[in-house]
Amino acid sequence: MAKDDLVKIDGKVTNISGGGSYNIMLDNGLEITGKLCGKMKKFSIKIVVGDRVNVGLSPYDPSHGLILLRHKVIKL
Repeated sequence: MAKDDLVKIDGKVTNISGGGSYNIMLDNGLEITGKLCGKMKKFSIKIVVGDRVNVGLSPYDPSHGLILLRHKVIKL
């Protein structure tokens, strides 16, 4: 399935599981597991607990997602 076919939704990382899996609480209240997309692995973008992320969900299995983007946090 192509990335264009995924349903994109925002969420917050709540827990880091072993094997590169992350538990993500979506804005609509559902909790899913997610993995990093290939570009994030290639450029070694790190995800920590509490980060806001964009997740791509498959319409066939909405319990698993693909982390597409990590939102930047602006600190004052």
